[in-house]
Amino acid sequence: MTYQNDNNVKILFRFHSDVLDKEIVETMFATTVDRTKGFYKLDNIPFYVPLVASDDIVYAEFDEQEEMLTYCKTIEYSGNSIIQIIRIDKSKNLNKIRNIFKELGCVSEKFNDEYFSMEIPSTVGYKNIKKKLDELETQETIGYAESCLADGHRY
Repeated sequence: MTYQNDNNVKILFRFHSDVLDKEIVETMFATTVDRTKGFYKLDNIPFYVPLVASDDIVYAEFDEQEEMLTYCKTIEYSGNSIIQIIRIDKSKNLNKIRNIFKELGCVSEKFNDEYFSMEIPSTVGYKNIKKKLDELETQETIGYAESCLADGHRY
């Protein structure tokens, strides 16, 4: 098995992307909750994987063909939401856009100079964030997708 240490693992997610119309593979770091049950808590923000968020507890099994732990299903949702953001206006600095949302309580991980994935913690309201997302999208600064919108962030 692929373990970084006793508690940290990597989990493989394999899924079909309707947007890209192809199979996507992404690995995410997790901490062990209960190794005998196969329960792991996701440690990072997913870039592409839909319907999962950081701090979700997932069930994963070791897959002989993949030679690593592979996602099977989500056991417990964290209440965090994930928003995928792509920069449309190339004259805008991506880190400045990320900082707008950081000031609103969000954490993000940059994939490249065009794209980042953002976590809205369960303790942060979505209304002001959604307003800013819509404003920047209307200005054609960004495009975004609500990859994983928790029940607490729906209104």
